Amino acid sequence: MSQRVFHLSTSGQGLYEFTRPVTQWITDGQVEQGLLTLFLRHTSCSLLIQENADPEVQTDLRNFFHSLVPPSTDPSMSYLTHTYEGPDDMPAHIKAAMMPVSLNIPISNGRLVLGTWQGIYLFEHRNAPHDRQVVAHIS
Repeated sequence: MSQRVFHLSTSGQGLYEFTRPVTQWITDGQVEQGLLTLFLRHTSCSLLIQENADPEVQTDLRNFFHSLVPPSTDPSMSYLTHTYEGPDDMPAHIKAAMMPVSLNIPISNGRLVLGTWQGIYLFEHRNAPHDRQVVAHIS
């Protein structure tokens, strides 16, 4: 078993790929077989495995979730009561409740078993910069 915490700095809403440092950690640890579990220690962002070739995918995902769950200042969100941390806070919690906060990825022959165009992303749902922590565990 091996564990590590990845620290990711965000600069606002969007997808932040961190496939490379995870891959490097597995390579450095010479892990041949196993299961990688990633767990996000926050309630206003998410983890995703998503396409890493075309940045328009990331833009479209961000725009889709923004239209699905707009800020609390939007009239359609007038039912929200948790608003004192800003208009993006409760919508961020809703988005995080809709998407995963943990991922499992097999490791085989010393490599993550990801598809050709797949990358590992933190999906930040808040407007302000944040320091996020993702706990990685190999079993």
